[in-house]
Amino acid sequence: VGSTHLAPATIDVLGFDPGPVARPAEALPAFTSANPEHPYARLRPGLIAASVEWFKERLPAIGYQGGLEENFLLPTAVGAVKPSALVPETMAAGDLRTGGQYAFVGLGLKDFYPAYLAANLAQAQPDGHAVSARSIEVSLPLAGRPDGSSAGLARMLEEPSVRDALVRELSRKLERDERVGFPAVLGLARAGEVWRELETRLARPVFEVATLPPSVSGIRLYNAMSSALREAGGRIHVGEPVVGAETSGGRVEAVITQPTARASTYRADTFVLATGGLASGGLQLDSYGGVSESVFGLPLADTPPPGGPRFLPDYFAEHPLNRVGVAVDDRFRPIDAGGQAVYENLHASGATVAGAYPWREASGNGLSLATGYAAAAAILEGAS
Repeated sequence: VGSTHLAPATIDVLGFDPGPVARPAEALPAFTSANPEHPYARLRPGLIAASVEWFKERLPAIGYQGGLEENFLLPTAVGAVKPSALVPETMAAGDLRTGGQYAFVGLGLKDFYPAYLAANLAQAQPDGHAVSARSIEVSLPLAGRPDGSSAGLARMLEEPSVRDALVRELSRKLERDERVGFPAVLGLARAGEVWRELETRLARPVFEVATLPPSVSGIRLYNAMSSALREAGGRIHVGEPVVGAETSGGRVEAVITQPTARASTYRADTFVLATGGLASGGLQLDSYGGVSESVFGLPLADTPPPGGPRFLPDYFAEHPLNRVGVAVDDRFRPIDAGGQAVYENLHASGATVAGAYPWREASGNGLSLATGYAAAAAILEGAS
């Protein structure tokens, strides 16, 4: 299922360079000029914006707000400020750009501490706007409900009786003009409905704050994308790791998966490698510090020199392994050291591609979206 269950459902295109980026559309030309090996530098003008609009149109259930014109500034679960280009409608009212009064609600969820969040956020004062933040603890009727996980709470909040109890208690504790922030557990399959009802009944803006994994907002995104893919005629095979490929004459003929003791073979005219980087197993680091691409054994770019360090003592440093990945041409096909496509019908996207530093740039999902869109565009152009 990729990394969707580990991350919020926000689409971060460019949040830092190296300081905060307020307007990605304005910042991207200078960013790509200064970083010519970055995947964004491979994209045609306008493609990032096109991919964002394409994405918004196909996932109406998430209700994405925003674009490249200006980043939202959202509170995180630890009270930091996170820039994002696209945010689900359930998170949009948490935008800190205009300041104001915020109340963060604790529901007994492990690893979500509203007092800690509010204290840190009150000191941050993003963009110089005055932010007032406090915490509220609410007791939900949990008797006989052993599942206190984020997904369990999300399912509970889809029950009218639980929402009734929540609204009764909160209405007595909220102050005038406060926006209300909840951990991102306002429903799993019916999040939009739950969120809108709470806004109406509490008579004020309501928003979600992304939580630590497992991410309910990320699960919603995965489910919405899966539904859209199936409606378009696609198939999804979960639990079938790709372990190899059949190649011939400079082309990939098939990929091989190993779901059980018996391997399965899938043939196609074109393939997209979107297995991720080191965190998700698309790239593998062995015990000797060697890095390899896990499916095709593709050549890698930006690898540290033999015997050199892979990581540095400072966590926030520019680690030698941070930008390692597969180099690509303008059609996002993996290339060798001479710049030639390794396989004419293989494309790559996301964290597999070399040259980015997603967590420092706040560009992870934006990179995945834009490079995936570019790979698909190249495939369609080649077929026309």
